Amino acid sequence: MLMKEYRICMPLTVEEYRIGQLYMISKHSCEQSGGGEGVEVVRNEPDTHPQHGLGQLTEKRIYLSSKLPSWAKAFVPRFFYVTEKAWNFYPYTITEYSVSFLPKFSIRIDTRFENNNGHNDNVFGDTPTPEGDVSFLDILSDHIPEKHYKESEDLSRWHSIKTERGPLQKDWRDQHKPIMCSYKRVKCSFEVYGFQTRTEEFIHRNIRDILLVGHRQAVAWIDEWHGLNLEEVREYEHTMQEKTNSKVKSSQSNTGPPGASRPTFSRSISVTDERSLKKMGVTNAMSDIPDTSSPHIPVRLNSTPE
Repeated sequence: MLMKEYRICMPLTVEEYRIGQLYMISKHSCEQSGGGEGVEVVRNEPDTHPQHGLGQLTEKRIYLSSKLPSWAKAFVPRFFYVTEKAWNFYPYTITEYSVSFLPKFSIRIDTRFENNNGHNDNVFGDTPTPEGDVSFLDILSDHIPEKHYKESEDLSRWHSIKTERGPLQKDWRDQHKPIMCSYKRVKCSFEVYGFQTRTEEFIHRNIRDILLVGHRQAVAWIDEWHGLNLEEVREYEHTMQEKTNSKVKSSQSNTGPPGASRPTFSRSISVTDERSLKKMGVTNAMSDIPDTSSPHIPVRLNSTPE
């Protein structure tokens, strides 16, 4: 298992981001859906945690077959989905990802939001993350894939009319008020002999891109959501979920065989070692996973960067 902690600061307050997060996730999910792929919301309902109290449980299916690297396409179904379960006990959230036919694959993200610039070294209150496993992501200057760049989301050019914030300047994390930090402890596991280390590193590189894009969008879209209350943003969330589900199902119906509905899977494939993969016809699977020094195509495992 490979664990890293990411810290992403934003020129917002934690209370503001409670609204901004819900808005961003809903809009982003709808933008990423279409062509038979995207995010289908299965359930979104209140939930109570013995430690964290009342919150919200959301379960989603993320269809992304065409976004997989070629090594993975060799042994996964033509249509498949990643299951995402998210528990939102704001300002603390838990997000988990699983794939039915890869029982040894899992991702867990614990998130805590605080009104500071990322200086809390034990935000989760258990064992501090080793310094070498902590990464500060800068929504202003860190590189994102060119395909995700939009001038309207470039925070060096951004200005909020409603809040009079922006554009962000160099060293903004030490000077800007207000400021908050999204602390994310990400645990990624793919316990398959010969595949584990490079696969887990590959996933973490893509998670980094997802987090940068999502948090940039939450800030850049502030004039769209600032001033909404929780009831209003939940109504927006519900409307966008219906629209997103419709886009995914409609595209799948149009691309599938006559009479076919959304694909279902009744059995699990247990991937336990390289020998098993070779039996499935995968011989040089890992040769297509890019090295850390090479450019890579992001796999958007998570369209909801909570």
